Amino acid sequence: MNPMNETAVTFFIIKGISDNPILQPLTFLLVLLMYIVILGGNTTILIIVCLSPQLHTPMYFFLCNLSILDVSSSTVTLHKTLSSFLSGDKTVSSHLCIAEMYIFISLVGNELMLLTAMSYDRYVAVCKPLHYSSVMGPGLCAALATLCWVFNFIESSPIFILIYRFSCYKSNIINHFFCDIVPIMKLICNDTSLTNLFIFLCGLFLSIFPFLFTFIPYIFIIIAILKISSGKRKAFYTCSSHLSVVILLYVTLICQYMRPVSMDGLDSSKLFSLFNTAAVPLLNPLIYSLKNKDVKSALKHLRHQMARKLGKEF
Repeated sequence: MNPMNETAVTFFIIKGISDNPILQPLTFLLVLLMYIVILGGNTTILIIVCLSPQLHTPMYFFLCNLSILDVSSSTVTLHKTLSSFLSGDKTVSSHLCIAEMYIFISLVGNELMLLTAMSYDRYVAVCKPLHYSSVMGPGLCAALATLCWVFNFIESSPIFILIYRFSCYKSNIINHFFCDIVPIMKLICNDTSLTNLFIFLCGLFLSIFPFLFTFIPYIFIIIAILKISSGKRKAFYTCSSHLSVVILLYVTLICQYMRPVSMDGLDSSKLFSLFNTAAVPLLNPLIYSLKNKDVKSALKHLRHQMARKLGKEF
């Protein structure tokens, strides 16, 4: 369908990751492989944590929430790339597209806040070890997780309502592989200056405060670790997984949404988005499981249990 000249639209056309017909099968296989690994890796973490009593701790409770978030955000953003290749249909209704954008924004904010809660958990574990079990009780962990999930869906609602009210678009073709807020805002033909300002302020609130409350505890953590006469390596090892995930996520978000204006017209935005929505959820289980002795020990224990059960049956 040709771009339309400032008219109302009922559906959008998602261009996808690549317009090259030769590269599309390779792109589909790459995205499918990444999505399978994301599902497999995060589902494995959920199963291991649920079946291993020694992992029923605040750290792994938050990690399970992070796994659910990674699967959800990947499904929201990658499903159209996979389905459009199989069906050939690249259209999506305007209402569904705006809803997809709203869910993605909420999930990103949720992940930032969840990483903040995990940072606080590491702070208490390292700086207040004697009070850890009393401070990080099941009630507080459940309250923090609930706050992360509920608050961001409420906080993102005004953005959803404002964009949903627009019906006049310069084109119905979205040069992206999912309904992201930046390409949608570029298509609106109405005056969006106030809306852009509001979105900027919301984005600032959603990113700056989690950023500060995530990294400030690590200042105290590093100070506390340096004061320890022995066991510094183990303490650093405990926090390195979470810190590496935090840095990875913030770097990709900065590259995705805070690039120079000169790069706006480049397809690099799709690459940054793909890395944020696929590579980061794919790497999270690897970072937490491959570097974590507790997870590997629990996995080995579950394998022995399954082997014994199968041995008794046969």
